[in-house]
Amino acid sequence: MGLNGCMSTVDPASPSTAVDFWFDPSCPWAWMTSRWVDEVSRHRNLEVSWHVMSLAVLNEDQEVSDAYRAFFPRALKYTRLVAAVGELEGQQAVKPLYDALGTRIHPGGSKNPDEVIPAALAELGLNPDYARYAETDEYDEQMRASHFDGINRVGQDVGTPVIAVAGTAFFGPVISPAPTGEQALTLWDGVVAAASYDGFFELKRSRTRDPQF
Repeated sequence: MGLNGCMSTVDPASPSTAVDFWFDPSCPWAWMTSRWVDEVSRHRNLEVSWHVMSLAVLNEDQEVSDAYRAFFPRALKYTRLVAAVGELEGQQAVKPLYDALGTRIHPGGSKNPDEVIPAALAELGLNPDYARYAETDEYDEQMRASHFDGINRVGQDVGTPVIAVAGTAFFGPVISPAPTGEQALTLWDGVVAAASYDGFFELKRSRTRDPQF
């Protein structure tokens, strides 16, 4: 099946590329980028490791609007949950949990973690008691370590997502909608090529649309 089909076209004999992806589950732009990486993974041999980062931690010492700061407690619940599940269930549980949370938060449009979290845990067959970790700082040390592992690769003046490809790290890209097929691969090759040049720092234009899920 061609690149616009649903089946994977990855050549199992092709060399794999290590990719690390840092996300805050609440960020719609990170969600868009993650869907793009999923699409690329259907056609390229990527070994993607998924890691939590936190917009609340990123902005804890920054001057932000009251409205934006009011969003942080809700966002922190999701990052704390992901960190806890990653520790208790292993790295392999992080991406399925991100998918289950993000589907409800972004295309689903839910702003209520008291609904999102139990539903996501139930979908994955995870212990419903894990929901309590969203309310505590028990795994904050691990969550913050994951956050700074990502953000220290690109600097403090960016956001989520952060991607590292074979050791080359960058913020973004910020995209909407997530491309598919040949467009997804073309964008991937271009972004990775640009980021791999040590002297390349920024390419930006104003956003003209919201995330299109």
